[in-house]
Amino acid sequence: MRGTVFTETLLGTVRLDGEPGERRVRLDLRAAADRVLLPHRTTPARLTGRVRIAGRADDPAAEGELEVSPVARRRIRYRLDFTADGRRLTLDGWKSVSPRRPLTSMTVLPFTLYDGHTRVGEGVLRFPLATGLLPFLLGFRFPRREDPGAHGAPRWNGTPGRTEVWYTTLTDPATGTGVWLHHELTAPADGSDPFAHGWAAVFPRAGEVRHARFGPVPWTRPADGFTADGVTCSGGRLEGRAGDFRWSLTEQPEDPPLFTFPRWSWRHPLLPAAQMLPAARATYAGELSYGTTTLKLSGAPGAPARIYGHGNARRWTWLHADLGDGAVLEIVAAVSTRPALRRLPPLVFLRLRRSGRTWPRRPERSATGLLGLGRFRADLGLPTWTVTGRTALRRVRVDVTQPPERTLTLEYRDPDGARAVCRNSESADARVVLERWWGRWRPEASWTLEGTAHAEAGER
Repeated sequence: MRGTVFTETLLGTVRLDGEPGERRVRLDLRAAADRVLLPHRTTPARLTGRVRIAGRADDPAAEGELEVSPVARRRIRYRLDFTADGRRLTLDGWKSVSPRRPLTSMTVLPFTLYDGHTRVGEGVLRFPLATGLLPFLLGFRFPRREDPGAHGAPRWNGTPGRTEVWYTTLTDPATGTGVWLHHELTAPADGSDPFAHGWAAVFPRAGEVRHARFGPVPWTRPADGFTADGVTCSGGRLEGRAGDFRWSLTEQPEDPPLFTFPRWSWRHPLLPAAQMLPAARATYAGELSYGTTTLKLSGAPGAPARIYGHGNARRWTWLHADLGDGAVLEIVAAVSTRPALRRLPPLVFLRLRRSGRTWPRRPERSATGLLGLGRFRADLGLPTWTVTGRTALRRVRVDVTQPPERTLTLEYRDPDGARAVCRNSESADARVVLERWWGRWRPEASWTLEGTAHAEAGER
């Protein structure tokens, strides 16, 4: 099912009760509906954005609702809550759609301001056709609306030489401890029986990195998720034990799925492997204990992820970074084991989601440099590795540091029997700098993560 996403800028003035004169107002809004917007029906949408009233308000976290009903109710109604001078105000207004004056009625928004149920002002906003129409039209998107739970079922169809992974990473906001829960199915290339195994690991801010393994045990083909050796990762619940580790967690998705590789590569496994996030962001609650330590988690940020393919790359790095305010960055950079690909530099799959949009728009852009506009590079190594890249109007630099004392080295076997080694830190550091081209490269955003980035580097 597809939804609708678009952005809109409205400009105007407001007259506040008890004040002389008018104040300038600017609204920069993003609307997101769960279905395709069609003019003959009433479509609700969520509003987020920034409200600015000269001398009174500049709230970048405004939120509300939009009702688009140009035919059925002949109106487009806006209700938006924002903060001004320490007060929570509500903007309520609608465009009265008229077939006799379609241009004016679709671009003029009279509104009233309320403080609770008390009116505190009124004004008029207008859509600036000359400067706003083209960005408005180009900004329309019709993203697929997917259920995060739909991607938990096993993909393996019985073919030898495959591996499938369910993994979860999170950070305890109270202690800063990183957590890694890894669940893996391996179907050996020689056709022998598939088996399940995995591990749990913690990365304290201070102290020793700890881990414990479970399995290998026979794969029992669960209908959903992963279940083996008393360990479960299914339906938003993670439970199990390994060595002196015990955990019982619930997962609450906070964002739609994010496909790090092309969406088609997850649906049709034609590439050596593919990775995706059933929810780009999630929060976790429950308990995890190891030794004499118990973590009581509540609202712990993290994400689930899935991998399906022929095994590990020849060399690879991975990053999951929760950047705050709903922004998230996912990177996989890898050198394939395939003869035609292993001589190439690392292919980079980079996905930055912020303000409801994902850049680059297509994951192939960062990996292939379509039309010469995408140039992404990875410098693999430890303790620091770097990814840089650019499209026509944006460029990014990501520096990831995995301190040795906060990095766990694990060995395991791929389906073909080859030895793989991963070096993982769920308390890594990262620096992300995003720039945009406006006649020259200008800063757009930057983030610094100290001990909260989830990262890995490995090789076969």
